Amino acid sequence: MSEKIVFSSANEFELQQEKNVRNWLLSTIEYENKTLGEIGFVFCDDAFLLNLNQEYLQHDTFTDIISFDYSFGNTLQGEIYISTERVKENAEKYDTSFENELRRVMVHGVLHLCGYKDKTTEEKEKMRQKEDEKLQLFHVEQSPKKPSS
Repeated sequence: MSEKIVFSSANEFELQQEKNVRNWLLSTIEYENKTLGEIGFVFCDDAFLLNLNQEYLQHDTFTDIISFDYSFGNTLQGEIYISTERVKENAEKYDTSFENELRRVMVHGVLHLCGYKDKTTEEKEKMRQKEDEKLQLFHVEQSPKKPSS
Protein backbone atom coordinates (compact mmCIF):
# COMPACT_ATOMS: atom_id res chain seq x y z
CA MET A 1 0.00 0.00 0.00
CA SER A 2 1.32 3.45 -0.83
CA GLU A 3 1.66 5.95 1.98
CA LYS A 4 -0.23 9.18 1.41
CA ILE A 5 -2.31 12.08 2.55
CA VAL A 6 -5.21 12.86 0.24
CA PHE A 7 -7.23 16.09 0.17
CA SER A 8 -10.68 16.32 -1.41
CA SER A 9 -13.72 18.56 -1.17
CA ALA A 10 -17.44 17.91 -0.94
CA ASN A 11 -17.95 21.67 -1.37
CA GLU A 12 -16.23 24.46 -3.32
CA PHE A 13 -13.24 24.71 -0.97
CA GLU A 14 -9.72 24.34 -2.39
CA LEU A 15 -6.78 23.87 -0.03
CA GLN A 16 -4.00 26.40 -0.58
CA GLN A 17 -0.32 25.43 -0.24
CA GLU A 18 -1.27 21.76 -0.49
CA LYS A 19 2.34 20.56 -0.75
CA ASN A 20 3.45 22.61 2.29
CA VAL A 21 0.48 21.40 4.34
CA ARG A 22 1.12 17.77 3.36
CA ASN A 23 4.84 18.05 4.29
CA TRP A 24 3.95 19.67 7.61
CA LEU A 25 1.45 16.92 8.45
CA LEU A 26 4.06 14.30 7.52
CA SER A 27 6.52 16.02 9.88
CA THR A 28 3.88 16.02 12.61
CA ILE A 29 3.40 12.27 12.16
CA GLU A 30 7.16 11.67 12.28
CA TYR A 31 7.57 13.84 15.42
CA GLU A 32 4.92 11.69 17.08
CA ASN A 33 6.92 8.56 16.16
CA LYS A 34 4.14 7.22 13.94
CA THR A 35 4.13 6.04 10.35
CA LEU A 36 1.67 7.03 7.67
CA GLY A 37 -0.67 4.58 6.02
CA GLU A 38 -3.32 6.72 4.36
CA ILE A 39 -5.20 9.72 5.68
CA GLY A 40 -8.03 11.27 3.70
CA PHE A 41 -9.11 14.83 4.43
CA VAL A 42 -12.56 15.81 3.16
CA PHE A 43 -13.54 19.47 3.29
CA CYS A 44 -17.29 19.95 3.47
CA ASP A 45 -20.09 22.21 4.70
CA ASP A 46 -21.98 22.19 7.99
CA ALA A 47 -24.90 20.14 6.65
CA PHE A 48 -22.59 17.38 5.38
CA LEU A 49 -20.75 17.13 8.69
CA LEU A 50 -23.96 17.35 10.74
CA ASN A 51 -25.30 14.37 8.79
CA LEU A 52 -22.14 12.34 9.60
CA ASN A 53 -22.34 13.42 13.24
CA GLN A 54 -25.96 12.26 13.50
CA GLU A 55 -25.53 9.05 11.53
CA TYR A 56 -22.28 7.72 12.97
CA LEU A 57 -21.88 9.39 16.36
CA GLN A 58 -25.53 10.02 17.32
CA HIS A 59 -24.71 13.68 18.03
CA ASP A 60 -27.19 16.28 16.81
CA THR A 61 -24.76 19.21 16.86
CA PHE A 62 -22.60 21.15 14.46
CA THR A 63 -18.87 20.53 14.74
CA ASP A 64 -15.74 21.58 12.89
CA ILE A 65 -14.19 18.12 12.57
CA ILE A 66 -14.96 14.42 12.73
CA SER A 67 -12.16 11.85 12.62
CA PHE A 68 -12.65 8.19 11.79
CA ASP A 69 -9.62 6.31 13.07
CA TYR A 70 -8.63 3.14 11.21
CA SER A 71 -5.05 3.12 12.51
CA PHE A 72 -3.34 -0.14 13.33
CA GLY A 73 -0.31 -0.41 15.55
CA ASN A 74 1.92 2.59 14.88
CA THR A 75 0.53 3.19 11.38
CA LEU A 76 -1.92 6.06 11.05
CA GLN A 77 -4.91 5.53 8.86
CA GLY A 78 -8.19 7.38 8.83
CA GLU A 79 -10.68 9.81 7.38
CA ILE A 80 -10.91 13.38 8.63
CA TYR A 81 -13.93 15.49 7.71
CA ILE A 82 -13.72 19.25 8.23
CA SER A 83 -16.51 21.81 7.92
CA THR A 84 -15.00 24.87 6.27
CA GLU A 85 -18.08 26.84 7.41
CA ARG A 86 -17.33 26.01 11.07
CA VAL A 87 -13.63 26.79 10.57
CA LYS A 88 -14.52 30.21 9.13
CA GLU A 89 -16.89 30.96 12.01
CA ASN A 90 -14.36 29.80 14.62
CA ALA A 91 -11.58 31.86 13.04
CA GLU A 92 -13.74 34.96 13.49
CA LYS A 93 -14.75 33.92 17.02
CA TYR A 94 -11.13 33.34 18.11
CA ASP A 95 -9.76 36.32 16.15
CA THR A 96 -7.37 34.34 13.98
CA SER A 97 -6.99 33.82 10.25
CA PHE A 98 -8.99 31.18 8.41
CA GLU A 99 -5.73 29.52 7.35
CA ASN A 100 -4.42 29.30 10.91
CA GLU A 101 -7.69 27.90 12.24
CA LEU A 102 -7.84 25.40 9.37
CA ARG A 103 -4.32 24.17 10.14
CA ARG A 104 -5.24 23.88 13.83
CA VAL A 105 -8.27 21.72 12.98
CA MET A 106 -6.30 19.62 10.49
CA VAL A 107 -3.53 18.86 12.98
CA HIS A 108 -6.19 18.23 15.64
CA GLY A 109 -7.51 15.41 13.47
CA VAL A 110 -4.04 13.96 12.94
CA LEU A 111 -3.36 14.15 16.68
CA HIS A 112 -6.55 12.18 17.31
CA LEU A 113 -5.21 9.50 14.97
CA CYS A 114 -1.97 9.58 16.99
CA GLY A 115 -3.98 8.66 20.07
CA TYR A 116 -4.59 12.02 21.74
CA LYS A 117 -8.06 12.52 23.22
CA ASP A 118 -9.97 15.63 24.23
CA LYS A 119 -12.83 14.53 26.47
CA THR A 120 -11.50 15.62 29.89
CA THR A 121 -10.10 19.01 30.85
CA GLU A 122 -6.62 17.49 31.18
CA GLU A 123 -6.88 15.85 27.74
CA LYS A 124 -8.11 19.12 26.19
CA GLU A 125 -5.15 21.00 27.67
CA LYS A 126 -2.70 18.40 26.32
CA MET A 127 -4.39 18.50 22.90
CA ARG A 128 -4.19 22.31 22.76
CA GLN A 129 -0.51 22.19 23.78
CA LYS A 130 0.19 19.68 20.98
CA GLU A 131 -1.78 21.77 18.45
CA ASP A 132 0.21 24.89 19.38
CA GLU A 133 3.48 22.94 19.15
CA LYS A 134 2.59 21.62 15.67
CA LEU A 135 1.39 25.03 14.45
CA GLN A 136 4.79 26.44 15.42
CA LEU A 137 6.37 23.63 13.43
CA PHE A 138 4.38 24.72 10.35
CA HIS A 139 5.59 28.31 10.68
CA VAL A 140 9.21 27.24 11.21
CA GLU A 141 9.11 24.95 8.16
CA GLN A 142 7.60 27.72 6.01
CA SER A 143 10.01 30.47 7.03
CA PRO A 144 12.56 31.39 4.39
CA LYS A 145 15.96 29.80 4.73
CA LYS A 146 18.74 32.20 5.65
CA PRO A 147 21.52 32.35 3.09
CA SER A 148 24.75 30.86 4.31
CA SER A 149 27.76 33.17 4.30
